[in-house]
Amino acid sequence: MRVPVFVALLTAADQLTKYWAVTRLKPVGSAAVVPGFFSLTYVENHGAAWGMLAGRHLFLIAFSLLTLGFLLCRRRQLFGPLWGGRITLTLLAGGILGNLIDRIRLNYVVDFLDFFWGRHHFPAFNVADSAICCGVFLFILTQWIHDRKHGHPC
Repeated sequence: MRVPVFVALLTAADQLTKYWAVTRLKPVGSAAVVPGFFSLTYVENHGAAWGMLAGRHLFLIAFSLLTLGFLLCRRRQLFGPLWGGRITLTLLAGGILGNLIDRIRLNYVVDFLDFFWGRHHFPAFNVADSAICCGVFLFILTQWIHDRKHGHPC
């Protein structure tokens, strides 16, 4: 299968889980999964990661579109030489697209995965956020491996 198919599948999975969060979780607010550690909690994020840039809706849409366009236009240079380059591109593009759909359709991003320890909460996130974080990590790791293999300084 090709990258666009997997991007579509990842985006669909993100949107389906967010639909579930809106229809089932929003009415109750939160549901404990592992008490004291993990809950499913409905959150409307009007910003980017950790709520940064809240209220900068058009900027976040434009930034997402520009980033997605850049990644797609430069995909051969950025991901072609890397082991796992297609997976990395899929994770980044699918994640960006999933959150972009929310920003355009709802004016906010639906988050619902809530990890915490006592009263210390990690900011709630979603499937798209997870894909973006995994994609960035994979890109850094595979670029580092590529550079070491080809004698580039780290």
